[in-house]
Amino acid sequence: MSEIDAVIDLMRRRYACHAFRPGVAIAEEDLQAVLEAGRLAPSSFGLEPWRFLVVRNPARLPELQDACFGQPQAVTCSALVVILASVADMDPDSATLRTRLAREHADDFAAGLAAYRQFHAATDTRAWANAQCMLAAMQMMLAATACGVDSCALGGFDENRIGALLGIDLKCEAVALLLALGRCAQGPGDKRRVPLAQLTEYR
Repeated sequence: MSEIDAVIDLMRRRYACHAFRPGVAIAEEDLQAVLEAGRLAPSSFGLEPWRFLVVRNPARLPELQDACFGQPQAVTCSALVVILASVADMDPDSATLRTRLAREHADDFAAGLAAYRQFHAATDTRAWANAQCMLAAMQMMLAATACGVDSCALGGFDENRIGALLGIDLKCEAVALLLALGRCAQGPGDKRRVPLAQLTEYR
């Protein structure tokens, strides 16, 4: 199988698990591989505006499930990865931003900072950082599939409740997405997608 065929195969095999087998742990090395895939995701300006908060304590999951509007994945999973979008650290004058930008624009930091400052002034930073986190989440889900770990992205939640339960300062970070990981209680169904011809236009 060619490399591209292997990648497409992973995409075809990945599916959203709606209920995990409770109490079935995933290996530590698999969890680390999933997190590493997120770390390696691309990001605008190379700024990596994310942080991963991993909840593995089963005692914490029922309250988090309640904050996710009762979704069963949040309480039956082996690990719940809360993907946090950096907001305050993306300010042009923050030390974190300048350190990361200097790494990416070592040849001309001043020009890179000027370009970013213009971008930041014209952009909803919170929405932009959230969107960047989706790139990391997608790579993490594909890595999970490669490890034989099932996953489900949870986009429905009460951000204020999540923040209060986990001690997240929502002025500094936004809850972008929750990624539930574990062993699915049921096999994958058919993958239903709109045909490529209906989605593609050439000009």
